[in-house]
Amino acid sequence: MENFKLFSVLACSVTACGPGSPALAASMGKAEHVVVIVWDGMRPDSISPQHTPTLHRLAQQGAWFKQHHAVYVPTTEVNGVALNTGDKLKPVAAEDPDVVRRGDLVTHGHYLPVPTLAEIFQETGFRTAICGTKAVPLLFDRSDKRTSPAAGESAVFYNGHALPPSAMAKMLTPNEGHPFPAQVTFPNLAQDQWTTTALTRGLWNHDVPRFSLLWLSDPDFTQHERGPGSKPALAALDSADRNLAAVLQRLEELNVRDKTDVFVVSDHGFSTVERSVDIVAALKQAGFNTVKELHGSQTGEVLVVTLNGSVSLYVPGHDETTIRKLAAFFQSSDFAGVIFCRLQVEGTFPLEQIRIAAAHAPDLLVSMRWSAGHNEFGTPGLLVAASDKKPKGAHGALSPFDTHNTLVAAGPDFRQGFSDDLPTGNADLAPTILWILGLKPPQPMDGRLLSEALAGLNPPESKVERTRIEARHDLEGFRWHQYLSLATLGESIYFDEGNAESVAK
Repeated sequence: MENFKLFSVLACSVTACGPGSPALAASMGKAEHVVVIVWDGMRPDSISPQHTPTLHRLAQQGAWFKQHHAVYVPTTEVNGVALNTGDKLKPVAAEDPDVVRRGDLVTHGHYLPVPTLAEIFQETGFRTAICGTKAVPLLFDRSDKRTSPAAGESAVFYNGHALPPSAMAKMLTPNEGHPFPAQVTFPNLAQDQWTTTALTRGLWNHDVPRFSLLWLSDPDFTQHERGPGSKPALAALDSADRNLAAVLQRLEELNVRDKTDVFVVSDHGFSTVERSVDIVAALKQAGFNTVKELHGSQTGEVLVVTLNGSVSLYVPGHDETTIRKLAAFFQSSDFAGVIFCRLQVEGTFPLEQIRIAAAHAPDLLVSMRWSAGHNEFGTPGLLVAASDKKPKGAHGALSPFDTHNTLVAAGPDFRQGFSDDLPTGNADLAPTILWILGLKPPQPMDGRLLSEALAGLNPPESKVERTRIEARHDLEGFRWHQYLSLATLGESIYFDEGNAESVAK
């Protein structure tokens, strides 16, 4: 949990902004309900008639977004915020509920400085239902005060806990009184099935609220432990697909399937770990004073936060000498990919390039190196992981296997049999969902309306601008070269991939 706690320092400075009073949108869709189902870590190339027949059929019936993107850094925490708020800029800690509670305490309820979808709907008078095997759904609806009538009727379940606590009884009953399973398995069948039942048979006991979310732990958990494409990982796909089928069946039973837009999305893609590098140990060996927690601020000290596919480095006082030495260290390594830097350092990109140049952003952010090679199961995408452990699978880099993820949407508001080849991203779901249900966001969102996929809309033809930027640096004994490829559609920017190489002279 330590990494998740530390990553919270990336959160932008908080301003006192609440959900306000969302206004009705000038336009709205036909659906009366929206259901979002997150398959954590689902790669888009894992959709198949063999292992995900329900999802594949849904993609054929509705809109299949072929160029969908996670927000960088492609982790659950960052993209949980993007899906939740339509905001790309505020990565936070989400896997430790205590961090979230303390964050809300010191910010007067604004750990996330922008309103969430659940808060917006509840402020408008609509109840919500949110269930997740993992803890990240807590970010969607985390208040224990429940002051409004709609909030009082709403409930959230996350990793064995419920808000309000009284809502747990509704979820225990359809699970035959059995508590949430304590043991994570690979695949994580029991926990994900329990969570699905808690939503569909518990919180949907009599009807379906305007907005519901189901966050499954697989295939993420199993791919971390056994690797993408492994037999257990394929079984995890089968499990997620059965849970999707259970959701659709329940919507049919309640006679609202034709009134419901269903989104199936993942927070990020996935890679196979080719090898692991203990970044803290490597930096110490190179003479850096590295720490995993700051108890003071000494010149030359370096706080290291590893995220498997990326590394954040914080230097007290933004000491220029230390920052430049760190950049040179990574540029002479055989494991660093793209480097983003607070200072103007040759061979790096500025933090502004990835839109995280906030006061509390790291001094350096390093994406780890990747390749398009295949693992033992024939699945492409290999990653050098920043970890002192040896996971079989990981994510978090600017690898296209991490940044490209899954999105399928079907229902009365989506074109049928539509393949969307425009770039889209996780931050685009929130504004699209609000439009469907006739609400305007209380403040601007980073995401865009997915107008090209909506039935009945005829947006003008969109021009996609694709850009590749590069940076080089000649060091003593090495030549460094890095690149970043991105797609721009209007004001929306999507990161496709980035990598680097350091070649001995």
